Amino acid sequence: MTDHLRDKLKTLPAEPGVYFHRDAKGKIIYIGKAAVLKNRVMSYFQNKHRDPKTRLLVADIADTEWVTVGSEVEALFLESEFIKRYKPKYNIDLKDDKNFLYVKISADDFPVVSYVRRPLDDRAHYYGPFTSSDSLRRAMRMLRKVFPYITHANWPKRGCLQYHLGLCPGPEEGAIDAIDYRRGIRKLELYLKGEQTKLMTQLETEMQRAAKKKDFEHAARLRDQLTDLRSFGKQMVFGDKEAFDLTRDQALTGLAERLELKSIPRRIEAYDISHLGGVDNVASMVVFNDGVPNRDEYKRFKMNLTGNDDYGHMREVITRRFSPKNAAEWPKPDLLLIDGGQGQLAAALSVLDAQGLSVPAIGLAKREEEIIRRHLKQEGVAGHWDNEAWVTANTDFESILLPASSHVLQLLQRVRDEAHRFAITYQSILRGKRATHSLLDEIPGVGPATRKLLIRRFGSVRGVKLATLEEVSAAIGPAKAQAIKEHLGQTPAPTLEATSDDMSTEER
Repeated sequence: MTDHLRDKLKTLPAEPGVYFHRDAKGKIIYIGKAAVLKNRVMSYFQNKHRDPKTRLLVADIADTEWVTVGSEVEALFLESEFIKRYKPKYNIDLKDDKNFLYVKISADDFPVVSYVRRPLDDRAHYYGPFTSSDSLRRAMRMLRKVFPYITHANWPKRGCLQYHLGLCPGPEEGAIDAIDYRRGIRKLELYLKGEQTKLMTQLETEMQRAAKKKDFEHAARLRDQLTDLRSFGKQMVFGDKEAFDLTRDQALTGLAERLELKSIPRRIEAYDISHLGGVDNVASMVVFNDGVPNRDEYKRFKMNLTGNDDYGHMREVITRRFSPKNAAEWPKPDLLLIDGGQGQLAAALSVLDAQGLSVPAIGLAKREEEIIRRHLKQEGVAGHWDNEAWVTANTDFESILLPASSHVLQLLQRVRDEAHRFAITYQSILRGKRATHSLLDEIPGVGPATRKLLIRRFGSVRGVKLATLEEVSAAIGPAKAQAIKEHLGQTPAPTLEATSDDMSTEER
């Protein structure tokens, strides 16, 4: 241990928090949580009870930093968020190659809360990863007392033991409906995402509203929830609505330095295009605040431009994002991340330039994981090393190639991959809708109620085709029946005299 580190460890607080061990190059090699930072961190440098892997870790430690929080529960979620971002090697090695644990909240009418080792793209919400299964389960047991939730996928015939203990809301007993249950789950998710301040404000507002309505029973439940949450400790520190020391975040500070930004990019917006052979073209916009995804501000766009034109689609989505209405209502980003290379980035920049917007924008090309940005220096230089990064340039753009271990690159990859996942999910939804698209959807003047009535009466579109004009008229009226049969190509168009009254009525 160096003298610098020994002196630094003397200032460790006796508070809960998260600590970061760094190697001689400043790279984060291990992240952990502690109920008492002073005791936990100092234990690494005592000779007692060290296993071989811990000895290897300690031999690599050159510096240690920490962030304090209010309780071990909060430290648990903060540790998870930073491990997900930095992927320290010793966090992986010390787990003996086991998968981390995630909290899964299903997408059912009555969402089920469970633990899984591998997240899937199944519309469920996942929170993690967590390195300590025992700590996670203890934290979730505490939260379940505040926000009861269901853990059984198949409902029992009568109230389960957890219901009688006050830990399950008891939908099988009819004790709660789906709307109220999902409202409680959303509050639980706010806590899991670190938005404790927002949650506490929401609970206080609801409590005051219930008291004004003299619904004192509901107000008392909300008061108890607030009391229980406050007993956990101080505010969360890793949510996008909370404040923490960004100067400790190597990824964000490194990104600002690498791109020569005026300040740390607290709001990063990433864009991706998805389509299937030029069909069902969509774009996604994901938002990261302080390096953490803010799913409440995700946006998706259905493209008006058809065909396989990624550049055109990128111009369209950036144009729509910075339309006067959206530019006024949505927060201004500190950085745009475009999924793609020079072509996609140039398309986005052309829109920003045309509107006179000074928003930094970069691209991230998948093949070599190159960071593409508008050329800033040394025009025409073929290539040079710049602080461990290889930089190539042409007259318009320059390419920055960072090592795979770079925290800056890992953060950008994570943001880019989230934009890609969100775009793919929306594109698959549209593809599924198109697969179930009906010919009746294309008929002007035929709305959902009429379509439902026809399908109920005739069974299918084929049944409507087989029905006579008189049968369809009896169901929905002669005017609409005539329009449907004409659209299906089953009856000649009426003469002008036969429809003049209907046309004049419609015009009026």
